[in-house]
Amino acid sequence: MELIFGIAVGLIILVILVVLHELGHAIVAHRNGVVVEEFGIGFPPRAWGKKLKNGVVFTLNWLPLGGFVKLQGEYDSAKEKGDYGAATFWQKTKILLAGVAINWLTAALLLTVLAWTGLPKVLPDQFSLPNDTRLVTHPVEIKVAKDSPAQKAGLQTGDELRSLAGKKVTIAQDLSKITETYKGKKVEAVYARDGKEQRSMVSLRANNTDGKGYFGVGASSKPAMIHTTWSAPIVGIGTTVQLTGATLDGLGKLVGSLASGLGAQFSGDPAVKKTGSEQLQAASEGVSGPVGIFGVLFPAASSAGLTQLTFLAAIISLSLAIFNTLPIPALDGGRWFVMALFRLLKKPLTKEREEKIQTVGFLTLMALVVVVTFVDVDKLIK
Repeated sequence: MELIFGIAVGLIILVILVVLHELGHAIVAHRNGVVVEEFGIGFPPRAWGKKLKNGVVFTLNWLPLGGFVKLQGEYDSAKEKGDYGAATFWQKTKILLAGVAINWLTAALLLTVLAWTGLPKVLPDQFSLPNDTRLVTHPVEIKVAKDSPAQKAGLQTGDELRSLAGKKVTIAQDLSKITETYKGKKVEAVYARDGKEQRSMVSLRANNTDGKGYFGVGASSKPAMIHTTWSAPIVGIGTTVQLTGATLDGLGKLVGSLASGLGAQFSGDPAVKKTGSEQLQAASEGVSGPVGIFGVLFPAASSAGLTQLTFLAAIISLSLAIFNTLPIPALDGGRWFVMALFRLLKKPLTKEREEKIQTVGFLTLMALVVVVTFVDVDKLIK
């Protein structure tokens, strides 16, 4: 029963976010003189439809995986009155990026509400205004690896780590940043066991080539909560900007790892090939497709509270915004890129040429989704 509830809530969240995205396209298109022929929730086959007073056909469709908007003359070369193609370059830019803007603003709004009611602290340097911030923290519990620096210093699994090298450990993510800074050095660990505070000197490892960490512990905790009052809108927008930057940075590193890994596969040096395989494996761990999103969203929907669901919805909305800016022809950013490129080259973007480009882009995107889905399934099985 919980699984069914989680799937239902998860689908509702995804559909709402995608529908908001498409609504952005529809509103801006209408305001710029482009005829909106149909606005649909879900994907065909159609279950129900009604023509509204403004002439738009509103439909409900059987596949609950998002929504769509159909504009008159959607090709860049269409020139009839009311056609999307007849709009100016700037008008098309606004129409194409309206969905991105709506998703980004939705994320900012949700994070603003959470900044007032309780915003999870997921980044070590997460944005906030010190004079209007109350931080509610939870103990960071550790799991100590065998023969690790932590075990040699006397720490045990279940201990609550309070500080390391004089730096407070308020969330699990703090630990990796601190150990990276002080690797190879001897530092003091302050922790609690059975309610009693204890101290030990720990000699951190100088490298982490085997992936076991400089400290040799796994850390977990409930996220700390940021509570604000008057600064909630500032914190909400600031956090959205910060998460946007972190996402783009992660995306850039992912693309770099994929490019380096694929390039290394063509090398004749076995050592280089092995390094390339490791880079590809690491890159695959940072990718999530529909299955990966559902694997996180559905369990969260069935077991998490309203705060966690709201935060997850904000992250997915922000991800939709960023994903749709990518220069892949089947996406909003890709359509804008193709349009801008042909304008720059002063070449006509005919209907046939645009269809070919969009088809290739769509097939490439679907191929990527299939590959990522296999990776997601493998991760879920493991």
